[in-house]
Amino acid sequence: MEALRNLEQVQRTLSLLQGHDLSSNHRHDDDSDRFLANFLLFIVKPCGTLDLKQKYDLISENLPKISPAILEETVVSLNEEDKRHCDEHLTECCLADKKDVDSIGTDTAELPMIGLDAMQRANSTLEDFCRSYFMFHELDVNRPESVFRYLPILSFAESYIYQLDSINEEISNISGEIAIGNTAKERNQRLTDKFVEAFKTGASRPLVFLLDRHGLLTERIRAELNFGEEYWALERKLCHALANKKKILIEDVMRAIHLKSFDYRVLSLLLYQLREIQVNEMHMEFLSISEFLVEHELILNQQHIDGGVVGLIMRMM
Repeated sequence: MEALRNLEQVQRTLSLLQGHDLSSNHRHDDDSDRFLANFLLFIVKPCGTLDLKQKYDLISENLPKISPAILEETVVSLNEEDKRHCDEHLTECCLADKKDVDSIGTDTAELPMIGLDAMQRANSTLEDFCRSYFMFHELDVNRPESVFRYLPILSFAESYIYQLDSINEEISNISGEIAIGNTAKERNQRLTDKFVEAFKTGASRPLVFLLDRHGLLTERIRAELNFGEEYWALERKLCHALANKKKILIEDVMRAIHLKSFDYRVLSLLLYQLREIQVNEMHMEFLSISEFLVEHELILNQQHIDGGVVGLIMRMM
């Protein structure tokens, strides 16, 4: 997730630079533009009591005095430990642009992270899950000990899923902007493609690794997370088709609606694992059908506030 956030941050900065005609004169040298973007991000990071004006004055005064020879001397002066930290920092800055999907998945596997916004968005789903699903697990939602005993894992998983969902919506928005001819986005097409590819093939892996490390991962949970990635891929596909005024298949929309509540099934399966109880297949089948009917009805009645592009398309059909 950190790599994906870095990539999104660099991409926004590239667009900002290009919007102010500050991109590199090397037309085909993307590394130059990325260096300028990372340099700008470095400048705006907090450093003691220095404000942006003071930083600008320091750079303006001293940058002309820094020669390639001084840079080489700086590299030589580093001891092995310093070099290691420097290399790690440079790798982190360039990770989103330089590493392939497998590297992204590996480097973030040990540190899956979620933001406050994702936790806030996940809260309503968690409340609904507790009120509607706890009864199927013989738990009383009105007893705090029943809720808080399992809340950390359930909350983390749902928040992580919501964070991925937010990133996917951003990718869909970028795709739409490219389709309608946004110049800044067009010039960042290759970077956007890397963003999409990284998301498509490695989005859930940090969560999978974490659940596995805590002895909670099952093949059913892994399969539901894969269904989630299928849903996000369908959402991107439908959004791209909508932006390009292409035909939308009703089969894709219905499949997306069926997959959309995969997070409820993940939470339910996790609760079985946390309680060390065998999965009740009859309950899972009943809840899956109920989820599909509820999603379909809410979208048709235009009551689903967070329906995403699928809800939008259903209301247009």
